[in-house]
Amino acid sequence: MEDSLQIAIVGGGAAGFFAAIACAEANPQARITIYEAGPEPLSKVRISGGGRCNVTHHCTDPRRLIQAYPRGGRALLGPFSRFQPQDTIAWFESRGVRLKTEADGRMFPVSDRSSSIINCLLDEAERLGIQLRLREPIVGVERQATGFRLQLRQDSVEVDRLLLATGSSPSGYRLATALGHELIPPVPSLFTFTVLDPALRNLAGVSCDRVQASLQVEGDRLSETGPLLVTHWGLSGPVILKLSAFGARLLHQRRYQAELRINWLPDRSPEQVRLDLQATRATTSKRQLGNWRFNDLPQRLWLYLLQRAAIPSDRRWSEVSKKQLTALWQAFTAGTYAIAGKGVFKEEFVTAGGVPLGSLNSKRMESKHCPGLFFAGELLDVDGITGGFNFQNAWTSGWIAGQALADRGH
Repeated sequence: MEDSLQIAIVGGGAAGFFAAIACAEANPQARITIYEAGPEPLSKVRISGGGRCNVTHHCTDPRRLIQAYPRGGRALLGPFSRFQPQDTIAWFESRGVRLKTEADGRMFPVSDRSSSIINCLLDEAERLGIQLRLREPIVGVERQATGFRLQLRQDSVEVDRLLLATGSSPSGYRLATALGHELIPPVPSLFTFTVLDPALRNLAGVSCDRVQASLQVEGDRLSETGPLLVTHWGLSGPVILKLSAFGARLLHQRRYQAELRINWLPDRSPEQVRLDLQATRATTSKRQLGNWRFNDLPQRLWLYLLQRAAIPSDRRWSEVSKKQLTALWQAFTAGTYAIAGKGVFKEEFVTAGGVPLGSLNSKRMESKHCPGLFFAGELLDVDGITGGFNFQNAWTSGWIAGQALADRGH
């Protein structure tokens, strides 16, 4: 009888657990241990989506799905053809965790509690005999002729196969480089923008369902459309987070100094907005601007845009000059805001960079030059926009790596 495969998974997050479970189901004789440096597993799952856990996104077309990944998307086309959101939904629902889809496509457990996902993963791991060692960082690793030696704080263990699923932890990067992998330097992704304009920051809490925001960084221009939220430090919301993701490296190189242009009325052409302003001035000439609200904009935002155009709010429409009307039109359709730095997106940080997918066999998530070494999750140079896409990368890469870890034939 063959000896059981000894498998170590470093990192007790979504990708690590999903890989461990997939491996145990594919090879029940394998002896699998998850090593987690922290005091509790699945900590990022717990805080995701404000404690609700944004499990995935309801996009079942792999070619559309990869468009949500600023980095790694093209290389994920093959993996997503094997395990995609539809498979994630089926996996959890077959284990008693039903998911629901919100209007923007994000998917959450019907309980609206991340504990539903955590308990499901923990229960499956326990049922399958997977060992979990908490507060157990791996401080070193050595490649051996037939496997790996892992150095723990107190002792060492020898394993046949190794999966690194440490997220953006520096320890994971160290282990990857110790085993011969070069890294694409990690930088932050999914962050908010700091804007120093005090008048704008006084609008904290104001939100718009749809704006067009364009990021100008020297010769590079990125543009996104979606909801925006004004905060006490600047700007947030899905449209800003998308820009931060696609512009992560550009912004990092330029120390998060850039120009942001906002069109507050993207569903109307700039020319139509100009004509509407002219018509409003002609038909409501006696109305005071401060008692008006153009195109259902939030009242506080309307007053702010008047201020940007240097038009007193107690002015009547008939008293607005052509020059002032042009300034107001520009404030509506092409207002510029200086980005002075980056904020954070709640506790949910994501990084761009890590182990390049080109150094792996994407059918197995296995290193091309270090057989028996596998990767999954955010340690890879893969990152998605907000909306469940980063967890889907964890489920997909974890499932594929888990299947390969279990394979006795390699």
